[in-house]
Amino acid sequence: MVDALGLGLGLTLVLIAVALHYSGGTEWRIPDDISQEVLERRAETVPETDFPEPMNRSIGGGGGAVAVGGAGAEGELEGEGEEEEGFDPAAISDDEVEYFEIEYVNEGSTIEVANNETVLEAGEDEGWDLPYACRQGQCLSCGGKVQDGDAHDYVRHSNNETLGDDEVEKGYILTCTAYPTDDFSLETNETP
Repeated sequence: MVDALGLGLGLTLVLIAVALHYSGGTEWRIPDDISQEVLERRAETVPETDFPEPMNRSIGGGGGAVAVGGAGAEGELEGEGEEEEGFDPAAISDDEVEYFEIEYVNEGSTIEVANNETVLEAGEDEGWDLPYACRQGQCLSCGGKVQDGDAHDYVRHSNNETLGDDEVEKGYILTCTAYPTDDFSLETNETP
């Protein structure tokens, strides 16, 4: 019935397999975790910035904000000229508030925007889902472009740490800190 030779041979092979498995030469070693080292090496290649992390969302409803320096400026960032210094929209009294016709080209509508309200806030009041991230003029997520030319002629930024003068002259603005000074047409979601 049971072949003693076959059973003995089978048990011997099983014992040999178990012995080989537990012997020191076949042991599997877990490799060292190098993830922290890789992260540190990557961090060394990224320049330090003073930009805050995005607090909410960015273009397209996801992803990170694109933080860019002021057009290769050294020290103080370009775009922080005399026009921008000291501009406080909250200091505009009620009798000095002016309204301007802003055409939001991509949204297909023209609305009145007060000179003490940002272009982004006015669009949001209309229920439009406009892109933004930092709301402090430190990234390009809320970027827009004035179709009529030099943006200096149409808006005033309360803070602009991202766009250089040449980019503003080409019509680019940061809608989160841009206050209108004249009527104009705006393409939202446009960056240099």
